[in-house]
Amino acid sequence: MSLQPDDVAQSADEREEEIAAYLTTHPDFFERHPDALAAIDIPHPTGDAVSLIERQVRTLRDQSGNYRRQLEDLVTVARENDALAKRLHRLTLALIETHSFDEVLNTLQDELREQFKADSVEMKLFATEQLDAHAHEPGPALFKDFLDRARPNCGKLDKEKLEYLFGPQAGETGSAALIPLTAPPLAGVLAIGSRDPERFHEGKSVDFLQRLAEVVSATLQSASSPGV
Repeated sequence: MSLQPDDVAQSADEREEEIAAYLTTHPDFFERHPDALAAIDIPHPTGDAVSLIERQVRTLRDQSGNYRRQLEDLVTVARENDALAKRLHRLTLALIETHSFDEVLNTLQDELREQFKADSVEMKLFATEQLDAHAHEPGPALFKDFLDRARPNCGKLDKEKLEYLFGPQAGETGSAALIPLTAPPLAGVLAIGSRDPERFHEGKSVDFLQRLAEVVSATLQSASSPGV
């Protein structure tokens, strides 16, 4: 049996009557479902003028949309931070198993490339007591101020620093994160490079990099301790 146009119209009318009857018998429906009320458009004829109520409703809807988007952004950031914390935890566990400078560097290269999608990872170490004495030499001269500030930074590096840190890969490095390392009697720089110029842009948060600096510095300190 097929439905005729009149049957479809009648069914739609009947459904509307059922909905109206339900709303009449449940006047608190929109109190219990405010999202439904916010989603529908209730006409309020006022000619060409816009009533104060309509303006208020529109304002509230716009605010609600803004709050919803802000909440979604916060949830996204929270998930990203949670994933970042898990990767840092895994990296920390891997570093605990290292016992030499070579093992530390190899672990950093493997983990940062696999877990953090780094294109290149390099580490340069200097003797702390020689930084001032050899400040004119390429390495200390390039990074002494950075090591004195002891704060990670991100951005594009000049040609001299790129070549010193990344060698043959310097030309492919669009941006880099520099992490100061402090492990007396050593100090150094951990450099993470990316082909993407925006991957490590200047405005990027360095909170994670600061934690990484502390973890790697402690690992290097342990590796350089007597008897290790």
